[in-house]
Order: sequence, then structure tokens, then C-alpha cells
Amino acid sequence: MSAVEQPQASGQPEQEKAKNALLESQQSETFGEYMGSYFRRVRAGDLGPLPIIFGLVLIAIFFQWRNDNFLTPGNLSNLIVQMAAITTIGYGIVFVLLIGEIDLSVSYIAAVAGAILVISMTRGIPIAFGVEEGMFTVTQTLILPWWAALPLAILCAALIGVIQGAIITLLSVPAFIVTLAGFLVWSGAVLLILGRGGTIRMSDPVINGIANTYLSDEVGWILAIIIVGAYAYFEFSNFRYRASQGLSNKPVSIIGLQVAGVALVTGVIVAVANAADTPAQDRGVPLIGILLVLMLGILSYIANRTKFGRYLYAVGGNAEAARRAGINVAGIRLSAFVIAAFMAGLGGVVLVSRLRSISTEAGGGDLLLNSIAAAVIGGTSLFGGRGTVSSALLGAFVIGSLANGMGLLGWSAGVQSVVTGIVLVLAVLLDSLTRRAQKRAGLA
Repeated sequence: MSAVEQPQASGQPEQEKAKNALLESQQSETFGEYMGSYFRRVRAGDLGPLPIIFGLVLIAIFFQWRNDNFLTPGNLSNLIVQMAAITTIGYGIVFVLLIGEIDLSVSYIAAVAGAILVISMTRGIPIAFGVEEGMFTVTQTLILPWWAALPLAILCAALIGVIQGAIITLLSVPAFIVTLAGFLVWSGAVLLILGRGGTIRMSDPVINGIANTYLSDEVGWILAIIIVGAYAYFEFSNFRYRASQGLSNKPVSIIGLQVAGVALVTGVIVAVANAADTPAQDRGVPLIGILLVLMLGILSYIANRTKFGRYLYAVGGNAEAARRAGINVAGIRLSAFVIAAFMAGLGGVVLVSRLRSISTEAGGGDLLLNSIAAAVIGGTSLFGGRGTVSSALLGAFVIGSLANGMGLLGWSAGVQSVVTGIVLVLAVLLDSLTRRAQKRAGLA
């Protein structure tokens, strides 16, 4: 009897040890353990937003040294408006990059959306046709109000994403080829929609107000409090949920520091923007800045807190493994291109609002480069599976700050393009080097 019971008596402590080890792995780390783990990840190459923050500090120091107007409240308030379009388009680009793809058509998708918005509100959309001299002609148009034209323009952009995404995912055509063709097709579509009108002005106060409205000091502070409160609510709600599921958690002190950091940054931005409101210049917190934060919150929630977001990262990390795990890889990839096109449509609306017009040159220039560069410079990997929506915002700050600072110094467009290109190459090089370091350390 004792010979039978002996293995049970000796085996029980081993089972208890294994159980305790599992429970300990799921418990929240202490502040010291969390910081130690963080610094080990940094040394192994997981730098997070540190390079971009360091770069922004250097940019601010350099341009303020060369021109005292760079860090003035009025200029920083203008910077938020100037970077709004590429930030909006960059948000969508992040989703495509996360699956290891690229979309070269987003700039002209934005232009198509802007053209549809302006034309439908000024010249009207065709509702009746006739035949004249053997050719179809438009005999009647319907001018739409802003509340109908705005969703029409954005939905048309999303439809473009559906078409291109379907060709890429269902017909297995490389995204580079499809979106490059889209770049050509939609640039021609802009010319066809606008005709020979050149520049068409937008006079609707609601549309123009999206990028040209500045909030009062009181409203700015109220919205800042709401933003910080919402961030704190979601962080602590996530903490409680993970604790209820027995999952590991960040220390409460770290969450508190993160909330304090968001509060500090938000407070500084609002204070600086409100300081730009002078008798000579009516400024404050730009409405478009609040909309950028709102879009960031929604898209970050989708990417980080939903099943779709988890699948998105899985497909970008290893598409074949994701397929074998039962994930609808084609559906995830299609959705990423639709989101990118949808955000490009919103970016087109922002462009129209900021410029108060649309022209046949919309979508050209450096809009595509800057939108993609914003996501990449901010830290989203070109190799897929790594990055955050906030990286587009950080990258847009870098690009916007460079363009703004070089403009203040009077540098030529050629020099500005060279500098932006060099920064983009450095960002990609850093991404490649950190991935190698993480692989050697077993983190990737």
C-alpha cells in the first residue's frame, strides 16, 4: 500500500510547483520587473517610439535654432492643420503595411473623393442623359448638400478599395501592380471628373470648417479633459478585464504614468494652441486636431482590441500559419485595402477643406510619398506584422515638422524632397536593423 502511495505523495508537490509557476507567469509584474523587462527589450532592439521621439526633439532644436518662429504657438497650430491630410491617409496605410503589402494609389483615391465631393456640391451629379449628335450627354444634374455629398465621396473611395482589394486577394495579383495601375487609373479619373475646369472652389462653410475651424480656449480644455479621461478609462478597463481572465498585466503605476504622460502632452498642446489666439490672429485648438485624435482612438481600438485586429497582425506575421489556424486570410487582406481607401477618402475631404478647393493637380506631388513615409518613419514595419496606428501620427509630425521648418528657412522644394527621402531610408534601415537584433535576441 505504501509502495503505491509513495509516487502520489512525491508527485503532488511537483504538480503544485507547475501550477504555481503557471499562476506566477500570469500575475502582474511589479514596477521594477516591468522596467527591467522593458530595458531588456530595448537593448535587444525593441525600441518602440524612442527613435521617433528623439528625432522630433532634434528637429525642434535645429529649426528653432535656425528660425525663432518655429516653436511659436501660431506656427505649431498651423503645423497640425498642414499635417492633417497625410496623417489621415497614413492611418489607412498602416493597415496595409501590417499585412506586408503596399498601396500606391491612396493619393489619387483621396483626389477622386475630393473631386466627387466638390463636383456634387457645385455642378451636381448626372441624373438624366440624352443623345446629341450621336453622343451621350448629361441633360440634368442634381446638386447635393454637404450631408449627402460627404458620405457619397467617402463611400466611392471605399468602393475603389473593394475593387482593388478583390483583384489582389481573389485573383492573386501583386498589390504593387494593382495599386500602381490604380495610381494611373484614378489620376485619369480626377481629370475626367473635373474636366477642363482647372481649380474649382468650395464655398460650403461646413466642409471648409473641417480644417479651418479653431476652438475657443474653454472648449479646447474641456475636450482635452475628455480625451485624457477616455484614455484612462480604456486603459484601466483593459486592466480589469485581463485581471478577471487571469492574464498578466502592466503594473498600475505604469498605467498611471502613461495616463499622466498623455495628460501632460495633451495639456501642452492645448496651452500652446490657445496661446496662438491673439488679437492679430484668431487661432486656438484646430478642430481637425480633435478629429485626428478621434480617428486615432477608433482605429487603434480596431487594431488592438478586436478579433479583426489580432487576425491582421497574425496575417502580417505569417500568412500561411494564419491560414492553417483558420483565419480568413483573403478577407483580412481585402478589409485592409478597404480601410486604406476609406481613410484616403477622408484624407481627400480634409484636403478640400484645407485648400477650400480641388484642382486637377490634386493627388500629385509628394502626397503619396509623405503618406506612406508617415507610417514607415513612425515605426510601422514594411515587412508586416509590426506597428501601430499611432505611428502614422508620429511620422506625420516628423514630415510636417521637416516641411514646415525647411519652408521657414526658405529651402527649395528639391532640398526638401532629398531630406525627406533620406529620413525615410534611415527609418527603413533602422527597422531592418532592429528586426535582426530582435531575431538574435529571440523576440521576433
